[in-house]
Amino acid sequence: MNIPRIFNITESTHRIHNPFTPDKFATLGAALRLSAAARVLDLGCGSGEMLCTWARDHGIVGTGIDMSPLFTAQAKQRAEELGVAHQVEFIHGDAAGYVSNEKVDVAACVGATWIGGGVAGTISLLTQSLRTGGIILIGEPYWRQMPPTEEIAKGCLANAISDFLPLSELIASFGRLGHDVVEMVLANQDGWDRYEAAKWLTMRRWLETNPDDELAEEVRAKLTTEPERHAAYTREYLGWGVFALMPRFGLKQA
Repeated sequence: MNIPRIFNITESTHRIHNPFTPDKFATLGAALRLSAAARVLDLGCGSGEMLCTWARDHGIVGTGIDMSPLFTAQAKQRAEELGVAHQVEFIHGDAAGYVSNEKVDVAACVGATWIGGGVAGTISLLTQSLRTGGIILIGEPYWRQMPPTEEIAKGCLANAISDFLPLSELIASFGRLGHDVVEMVLANQDGWDRYEAAKWLTMRRWLETNPDDELAEEVRAKLTTEPERHAAYTREYLGWGVFALMPRFGLKQA
């Protein structure tokens, strides 16, 4: 199973496939107090930047799963570049339903909670790989400010306002699922710019070399509309963050 080809085109030069910047992943790694040889599982790992940099900076070992053969190939190349290929493994495959054979210290899904049918299902999936006392990482959008209309929500690529929660309500929802929020690191507007705007030059260069491709019309349409859409909607209304969770004492894990 592979992700739709359009993502391989628009994000082919991305190292990070979400609104985090390298400093945000560095902040998160430090905040989690990662120890050498801590075992990390990353479902929907993209091009592997989180695992590779944490292996370099903190000495973790880990496994990443992603549906894109391009991104997993890039992750393996990045591991070689950083000299951590002996510490991290990247697998091209469907992360939905993936459970590690060995319990991990950190089980992460940073921006792909659709693999579990939403946040609750993804937490449940990650819990199956988590050791007692381990940490779950969930990357999820939230409303920086509530859209006044459904049209504006759709401009943020949501189906409806109800797709996302304000930050305080998102945090409260983790508690209702029986988990303590023990850390969080939030993206900012610059992070959104780097994630979204980096696609535009990639699309333009791709169109110059692939004018007759079957997806050329779709890519051309995105390049025409995405800069204005991002500036008007995503940048102003949508937040994104990674939340560190631990099951509450005395409660069954979700």
